Amino acid sequence: MPFNPDLCRNESEVESKLIVQYLLPQLGYTPDTWHQEVAIGSIRLDFLAFAAQVIPFVLDANSPLSVVMEAKHPKQNLNNHVLRLRHYLTSLNVRYGLLTNGKEIRIYQKLQSDIQLIFQCYGKEVEPKLENIKGLIGRESLKERQMIDKPEVQITENNLNFETKRQHTMKTIAIYHNKGGVGKTTIAVNLAAALREKGKRVLLIDIDSQANTTFATGLIKFQFDEDDDLREQNISHLLESGDFYFIPEIMRESHFFNNPEIDVVPSHINLIDKQDKLNQIAVSRSRLISKLKIVEKDYDIVVIDTPPSRDYYAEVALIASDYLIIPSDLKPFANQGLPTVKNFLKQINEYRVLIGKPPINIIGVLASKISTNAKFLQYTFPRQRSVISERYDLPLMEAVIYDRTSLSECMNNSIMVGDLEYPDPKSVIKYANSKTNAQQSAMEFEMLAKEVLQEIGVN
Repeated sequence: MPFNPDLCRNESEVESKLIVQYLLPQLGYTPDTWHQEVAIGSIRLDFLAFAAQVIPFVLDANSPLSVVMEAKHPKQNLNNHVLRLRHYLTSLNVRYGLLTNGKEIRIYQKLQSDIQLIFQCYGKEVEPKLENIKGLIGRESLKERQMIDKPEVQITENNLNFETKRQHTMKTIAIYHNKGGVGKTTIAVNLAAALREKGKRVLLIDIDSQANTTFATGLIKFQFDEDDDLREQNISHLLESGDFYFIPEIMRESHFFNNPEIDVVPSHINLIDKQDKLNQIAVSRSRLISKLKIVEKDYDIVVIDTPPSRDYYAEVALIASDYLIIPSDLKPFANQGLPTVKNFLKQINEYRVLIGKPPINIIGVLASKISTNAKFLQYTFPRQRSVISERYDLPLMEAVIYDRTSLSECMNNSIMVGDLEYPDPKSVIKYANSKTNAQQSAMEFEMLAKEVLQEIGVN
């Protein structure tokens, strides 16, 4: 019977329905070749499966090849558990580890003191991908490798899917303009959603004290101050301390915002109060670079929503980014701010050179919040577009984001729980699945994502 990830509502059901009832039998493991709730010193494993019968089992250099299998709650982000799995595999000298929350399945291989992701698929894809999984951690495959003492699994095109190839480095994109009201947050969250929908592993960072991106991705569900769960876990904490780790303490998964969801580093209004203190810590300006370095193998693209100003937080975002998109409604006030943006970038690039980073690559000015009026598009819009390159000497992106009601509707969506109304924002990509009036906007962001991927060289 095929595995259905929708039937796994908690960690226990991931263990029983996916691992015990489906994966272990399908991979050829009999009850005498796997163990549950294994304790080895201070380490506690969910499952440990062996290629041969080992009762009792002893882990040493002569043990048969084995696989650690760790199950997590369906709402848990697997990125939060990779370091712990690495600790298990390297400490116990186990070559393979499987990590799953039911919705996603990953297989890692130990390489000396580190681990490498060698397979990844969604839970709904496990049946068609089963032969690939068997080839990596199936019991017969492990027995064959044990007999010939093959040091490492041969990783081929057949047992890697599009999300696990490591042929490119993580790319970081800032969305910045010092003029407010140009659609910066709308672009940041929906571009991230469109990139995620294309199979890219995306991290979205909110470094604006207005916290609009944090709100737009569904992370602000509380109605009262005492329920605020972001005050002590937000972007400012990454900048305050060099010791504060990146993902487990800070990162949140967007909440019913997109399918699949997006990893988000939230912001908070208390960033305003912390800016003066952080501004006095010179090293904090480049601290986001080192924190992103820690997770560079976990993401393909990082999108940063920045404040509409030339403040400390804008500096941090631009210093850490490889690429820049400048949203603009192409109206006079936004255009008149472009020279200020260029001067700001000169200062940023001077600092980047000092720390050994090349100048930021400007993807271009993105026309956003553009009227759909036919006469405007025929007569005024072409003139506005031409000004960007002719007067301001900046590249203009081909994509255009038009001002449509669906973009505000999806971000301001809400639900009633009893007598209280709670925000329930959606990406325009997800919103378009049920609202036909949002399909045009969704298509525009899909075109934007395609152009961005071409510009940054990610397939």
